Amino acid sequence: MTAGLEQFRMLIGGKAADAISGRTFESQNPYTGRPWAVVPDGGPQDVDAAVRAARAALEGEWGDVTGFARAALLRRLGDLIGENAERLARFEVNDSGKLYREMIGQLTALGGWYHYYAGLADKIEGKQIPTPNPDYLVYTRREPVGVVAMITPWNSPLMLLTWKLAPALAAGCTVVVKPSEHSPASTLAFAELFEQAGFPPGVMNVVSGLSRETGEALAGHPGVDKVAFTGSTATGRAVATAAAQNLNRVTLELGGKSPQIVFPDADLSAAANGIVAGVFAATGQTCMAGSRLIVHESVHDELVDLVARRAARIRLGDPQDPATEMGPVANAPQYEKVVHYLRTAQAEGATVAYGGTADSSLGGYFVKPTVLTGVSPESTVVREEVFGPVLSAYTFTDETQALTLANDTPYGLAGAIWTKDVHRAHRVAARLRAGTVWINAYRVVAPSVPFGGYGDSGLGRENGLAAIEEYTENKSVWVELTGGTRDPFTLG
Repeated sequence: MTAGLEQFRMLIGGKAADAISGRTFESQNPYTGRPWAVVPDGGPQDVDAAVRAARAALEGEWGDVTGFARAALLRRLGDLIGENAERLARFEVNDSGKLYREMIGQLTALGGWYHYYAGLADKIEGKQIPTPNPDYLVYTRREPVGVVAMITPWNSPLMLLTWKLAPALAAGCTVVVKPSEHSPASTLAFAELFEQAGFPPGVMNVVSGLSRETGEALAGHPGVDKVAFTGSTATGRAVATAAAQNLNRVTLELGGKSPQIVFPDADLSAAANGIVAGVFAATGQTCMAGSRLIVHESVHDELVDLVARRAARIRLGDPQDPATEMGPVANAPQYEKVVHYLRTAQAEGATVAYGGTADSSLGGYFVKPTVLTGVSPESTVVREEVFGPVLSAYTFTDETQALTLANDTPYGLAGAIWTKDVHRAHRVAARLRAGTVWINAYRVVAPSVPFGGYGDSGLGRENGLAAIEEYTENKSVWVELTGGTRDPFTLG
């Protein structure tokens, strides 16, 4: 029975659409454990239709839109997001269990990304290049890469979509989005704003689907020119392999196992607060989670005590309640994964400073914020991404060892350094292999600052000027100036 549930439709070619098969699926609220929305269950045929619509828009009306006109549309879209922030935030909370207090902040600020890229849309330019041969004028053009497939995750779906979408639209691309089957609703609702903003049909297309084959069909579609993906490293490899069959470019924002390095001179209260923000905010379900606490042995006990006592005061509960500080894990598979890691850690000898178990008293998929000690660099919970509210603490004795431990991971997404020594702060930041380093802070992002990782954390960068380059091709144009003929059997 679907009576009383929110109803959503896909967007293909500027029109609301059901799945060609007629199938639907229910989206579950992880707090209540009950379905709250009905979503089209699109498949490869729907992907085909969406890609064709995106190609038609690129080669038609949208392809003729100037950067100045794209800027105006992006500004209007940003304004509409602000006007609809409350509704979109509620949808994200219902779908993923994220806190309303966090999601309303994200959605209120999200229009800023579109305003930022509106400011760049009319400034995408090439340059004239000097050549050794005076008979030629050479210049470059920055042109849209084309149709972009965007496959997005279940945590913060609209923000992580925006990191791809805003620069792609500024560059003049068209897009087909496949949101996670665990949290598709806010993306489908967001797509409704495009007609209001004045975008031509087919610029933005969204296909929702329950089966993995829907995302696979999009990632490997021959009508796509680039794939942008956020999710696990294992799935990212599969996406990259599918894209490579078509020699398509990819942007991959993948997993992380980010270190928080705390030196003995750090403000421990500030560090404890940053550690809590880094691993317990968003229930630890963020790629940038600072899940490895690498702390100097002289302040280990004091800092762990501070963090554990703060973890014990974290208020778990209804994510719609403004007083709640941590909601449930977003879905059943992820909940089981987190609980498995907690059991494994304790079986391997970890000591629980706080938490360590699920919290069945609240119902739903609640896990207590957990602080673990007695782990080593070889512990499973230290090596693998948990994607939950689990912190692993271990010690170092000097700066060299701290860096060795911090860099002892296949990931390289983010990290933090806590110290009052400005020389050490910059010295360690330079040697930390991570795409983002915070000094005496954690979990801060902005549209103007590039974000991405080293190693298993992905390829390419999102946000900032760098993102425009990810969505454009650099074309060189040679113009012969003399009008004469030349020897056809020589170069140049």
